[in-house]
Amino acid sequence: MSDLIEIKSKIYTIRGVQVMLDRDLAKVYNVETRVLNQAVKRNLSRFPDYFMFQLSIAEVDNLRTIWRSQIVMTNKENKGFRRLPYVFSEQGIIMLSAVLKSEIAINVSIQIVKIFVQMRKFISDNTVLFDRLDTLEQKHLEYKLKSDKKFNKIFDSLKTNHP
Repeated sequence: MSDLIEIKSKIYTIRGVQVMLDRDLAKVYNVETRVLNQAVKRNLSRFPDYFMFQLSIAEVDNLRTIWRSQIVMTNKENKGFRRLPYVFSEQGIIMLSAVLKSEIAINVSIQIVKIFVQMRKFISDNTVLFDRLDTLEQKHLEYKLKSDKKFNKIFDSLKTNHP
């Protein structure tokens, strides 16, 4: 179970897509990152842009901010990158099991896909709740704007009446 929680913590939403970093996947698949990326490069036609893409410098910086903001970081590993990493969507992870061709890769891909499905189900099951939260947030912002306007009127009135 802790492996599943650890994998979930390695899934990020980038460009509106849930993805995992090449180095995190390499650890889970028990291969070196360069071996994983070499297998992908040898089979590049199997990995269109919506299966895998390389992060921009801004996206890497955003990830570093996320990592720094996490209160509990049990992993003290250096989060530096020698090159811009690749990330893989759910479909890309499924394809990785085909190009890595190991029993571990197949089993790991099945587990990761299950996690992606659970996350989608959670979002789907809670869509109404998320919509309600959005509505409450909008109402709160509208109320705050109205309150700010009222306070500004009071302050302006005080300034004009008491020079």
